[in-house]
Amino acid sequence: MWRRKSFADYFSPLSRMYIVASRSWSRETPRAGRPQPEEEAYVHASSQQRILVLTGTLGEGHNQAARAIAEAAAGAAPNAETTIVDYMKWTHPKLHSVGRFCYMQGIKGLPSVYGVLYRATREENRLSTLFKQLRTFRTERMLQLLEELRPTVVVCTFPAAAAAMSHLRLQRLTRVPTVTVLTDYARHSYWIHPGTDRYIVGAEPIRQALIASGVSPSRVVATGIPVRRQFGQRHDRAELRRKHGLDPQLPTILVMGGGDGLIGRSVMRLVEEQDGLPRAQFVIVCGRNERLRRQLQERLRSVGDAHRIVVTGYVPHVHELMAAADVMVTKPGGLTVSEALAQELPMILFKPIPGQEQENSAYLAGLGAALEASSRGELMDQLRAVLEHAALRDRLRRNASRHKPVAGASRALQAILELQDPRRAPADVAASALDAAVVAAVAGGAALQASASAVAQA
Repeated sequence: MWRRKSFADYFSPLSRMYIVASRSWSRETPRAGRPQPEEEAYVHASSQQRILVLTGTLGEGHNQAARAIAEAAAGAAPNAETTIVDYMKWTHPKLHSVGRFCYMQGIKGLPSVYGVLYRATREENRLSTLFKQLRTFRTERMLQLLEELRPTVVVCTFPAAAAAMSHLRLQRLTRVPTVTVLTDYARHSYWIHPGTDRYIVGAEPIRQALIASGVSPSRVVATGIPVRRQFGQRHDRAELRRKHGLDPQLPTILVMGGGDGLIGRSVMRLVEEQDGLPRAQFVIVCGRNERLRRQLQERLRSVGDAHRIVVTGYVPHVHELMAAADVMVTKPGGLTVSEALAQELPMILFKPIPGQEQENSAYLAGLGAALEASSRGELMDQLRAVLEHAALRDRLRRNASRHKPVAGASRALQAILELQDPRRAPADVAASALDAAVVAAVAGGAALQASASAVAQA
């Protein structure tokens, strides 16, 4: 019977050729003395705990979550040895830079295409399965890493790393417990794998969404997205402003997410147009985008004195800038908004990219902790409202305080270390394989947003 071919039908042969070619190109000769699966014993008789955190550099959020977990381990489990490894750099050193470049260009130049692929693979289906298969080649490199570090637990803050570890577990090539840390307020099939022992998520609605996907409730813990301790510290706002060369009396707008050039340029246009905002000072953080920083510095010469503007590149003290600000304009990355929640900082989420950014934005807006702006006109209106109405700022701060990830990293660490205690760990990974049979029942995005709204009204 004839049927219309889907995208997956065309993609499947290509993906199989790619996987076969990649495995052939990267196959290594087995090392002498490599332990067989039945001989592996990653949890040794000694009390030494070795935590391997696998991250990735498609955006900085995965790395920040990894650092937060390592920091929590250093403080609460000083005998633990924590190692952070960039999964993509380790397993695909030649493809890593090319893949990251293509990803960044894609979300900047063709965000709608990214959104289509994100929605098409949100549920477990043929296309999402193919993408997961692409993430599991070069398992030899992962096995080499496990042999060298011999971790007692592996933590994945990057979806591809979670896919690879699940594959090794199901193939019985390793028995090391595996934890996946979701770095967005969204549920997507690329995070869900049958070989995962535990999931750490940012909020209870996300936990319920994974359970609706068929993941066992005992395997999902809502700890809050892990953020570093410094984002929960209290500061004197006026003192911080003086420390960083800012006027302690002027309303302060922190502009983040400028690494792709969207927010920094848009805010600069508003200032150049003398948009009628109350006099304020803007701190525009361009991250590692030095080209953007230079361009904005040049444009400062043509800007009048209606507002004060500071343009900076990468800074290690973002937590202090957040504490000094009255409001932040940002792209809704999962870690950035979690850090802002920890600081109880009002947010305006600007032009979220279709996909996880849109879901993060909808979730935060549903909590009443952020405002959304899809155009420069909306951004101007929202900025004016926040600067002119103290009651609005206070409401956003109160809602952020209600949902901030209190001790999220420490609670995540506790959930991670529990896996090494057989009395407290969930059932064997074989039970986890049953989760895959019902993954198709994943709850829809509308249900997730409804849950967020219910939490906000509680």
